[in-house]
Amino acid sequence: MESVVDKNQYILHNEQPVVSLEFKSVFEGLTQKEKLYAHHISRASWIGGLITLLQTSPESGPAFVFLHKVFSAENPEKFKTGALAAGFTEDEIQALFVYACGIFCNAGNYKGFGDTKFIPNIEQNRLEELLKLSPNWEKLEPLWKSLKDALYDLSPGKTCLGYTPEGCTTYLSKNCTPEDNEAVQNWMKSEKMECYNTRLFKTVENDKICYHIRLAGEVKNTLKTHTEGNVTYIVTSGDYSPLMGKVADSLEAAVEHAANETQQNMLESYARSFRSGSLDDHKTGSRYWIQDKGPAIETYIGFIETYRDPAGVRGEFEGFVAAVNREMSLKFADLVANAEKFLTLLPWGEGFEKDTFLKPDFTSLDVLTFAGSGIPAGINIPNYDDIRQTEGFKNVSLGNVIPASYQFAVTPFLSKEDADLLQKWRVPAFELQVGLHELLGHGSGKLLMKKPDGTFNFPSTLVDPLTGKPPSSYYESGDTYDTKFGPLSSSYEECRAEAVGLYLSLDPNVRKIFGHEGEQAEEVTYVNWLSLIWAGAGRGLELWEPGRGWLQAHAQARFVIAKVLIEAGVASVTQPKENDLLVTVDRSAINDTGKKALGDFLLKLQVYKATGDVEKAKALYDHYAEVNEPWASWRSIVLANKQPRKMFVQANTFLEGQEVRLKTYESSVSGLLQSWVDRFPEPEPLYEALLTLSEADSSHF
Repeated sequence: MESVVDKNQYILHNEQPVVSLEFKSVFEGLTQKEKLYAHHISRASWIGGLITLLQTSPESGPAFVFLHKVFSAENPEKFKTGALAAGFTEDEIQALFVYACGIFCNAGNYKGFGDTKFIPNIEQNRLEELLKLSPNWEKLEPLWKSLKDALYDLSPGKTCLGYTPEGCTTYLSKNCTPEDNEAVQNWMKSEKMECYNTRLFKTVENDKICYHIRLAGEVKNTLKTHTEGNVTYIVTSGDYSPLMGKVADSLEAAVEHAANETQQNMLESYARSFRSGSLDDHKTGSRYWIQDKGPAIETYIGFIETYRDPAGVRGEFEGFVAAVNREMSLKFADLVANAEKFLTLLPWGEGFEKDTFLKPDFTSLDVLTFAGSGIPAGINIPNYDDIRQTEGFKNVSLGNVIPASYQFAVTPFLSKEDADLLQKWRVPAFELQVGLHELLGHGSGKLLMKKPDGTFNFPSTLVDPLTGKPPSSYYESGDTYDTKFGPLSSSYEECRAEAVGLYLSLDPNVRKIFGHEGEQAEEVTYVNWLSLIWAGAGRGLELWEPGRGWLQAHAQARFVIAKVLIEAGVASVTQPKENDLLVTVDRSAINDTGKKALGDFLLKLQVYKATGDVEKAKALYDHYAEVNEPWASWRSIVLANKQPRKMFVQANTFLEGQEVRLKTYESSVSGLLQSWVDRFPEPEPLYEALLTLSEADSSHF
């Protein structure tokens, strides 16, 4: 049985902060054609975002349907009035509202940042009595009965995402082991297939193993069957079929409103991919997307980030629509223009850098729609290695997300002087870090590869700077970084990108591009380093648990960097009082000791990644990621000061004839709930799809 203290860590508390993403002023500056384009792709994104529920947990889809029905039958304010009249307290009602917001914003009942389960902040029987006040309770009751125990279940294996039995996942059936996943990956590699838009289900009958590899798509079809000994591989399309078809419909509706032929080709390629299950079609769409330079409306959609798959190779569905912030984008354009010069500042030679820096489009965007399990501050995509290495990529900074994220910010574990500096400079410092992280972090570095024809993409004279000898390893044809590094890949790469950002933020010419010179530049740089070290050493342990390890890629990455800099004497963490910590950074050491320590570490990160040396990479990374004493003892202090992540209220667009109307909502749980009710004005087909798909797969999980 869970203790009260343990249970408390899984509750979404009533003080949950809710903030709005401001888009109204940007929307008013768009043309009618741009508004229509944004509207239809937003529809595609929101419907596709429902797939993320099915990728989170078996109960997430039904929970969404249940709660959406509750607040569709009666708006939040009316429900609250009735509940108060019936004798329920403000806290009890708030607990229901916050929990529903959590399900909607995290695309299920596991946190999008941290992968930890959350439960309502109200006892089950009391919540049931509250829900009985809904005017459609009779229709809802059977669904509630099938759900309620799963929503509160904190038994072993149910508190986090991961391989069974340590966690739960819907990317793989519960009988799939890491060894099963490796076998399937190796076979898919031999068939020149990648895992991004797949799920894996294993069946065993009479000692014969069958691996069912499902591709997401509308059309149900068996694409390939292959047997080796007692193992059969079956590849099918049609996973998430009804939802994938609706996503494709909305993308096709956007085609006539595209600004140019490149955008039309991009959308048509995505739609073909979502209908057929072809990842190659999505790659084709991504190639067109890279070519679409400087659009007024920027968007990307598909199975993208691999953070939540236990194997680290399958993508979560996400889609976004945003408008370009031209003023901030000019700064990023200057950064791109100077990127090749800045790349030479990094601590590895040209042999470990891409032969040609493929200058990407890099824009600051104000988000209209971001559907998925959470909203990042910046993105570097596509994630396909074969495209990124030789054809290019794009960077986006989500400009209206950054200031919204820092509303109501609390900064424990800092001196008053540092806390004041952080409050003053954290937005410009974070904009600088995001720019460097995305463009020159994720955008830098070569993978040493053996080509299909047996030749190599690096000269025989290349020398490993760590050994002074030729590289002893490389990527074979068909390997990708994600498949090679597996579960380590996401956090390791985020660490490399964060380290690049810190390292290059020391350069005056880089800071000048962002408008920081003289004393201001020094303040922004200091706050950039302080902010990341504080996030790693002061807050990172929120997302580490004994017996489970690290729960989130970015948190682990920042902890690792903090440990590197603490080891070098640049930063320190002390315990001045029983229930407090103090994170300090030696400002005078940043430019010399700090730069050298970070540079040496960054060189190892890059060389091990470039050569595919997973063994050395893991040994290095695990050393710094280890939570030993006094860190393990300090975790209770960190948890006692834990601050909830913001939930974002996003606007909706509606068609009135051929006019697009924008509806915004107040920054409150009621406003957030209403935005989700309005988002699906004809929800019944979506309810049916979510319930049917959840039920069909329930036996696998």
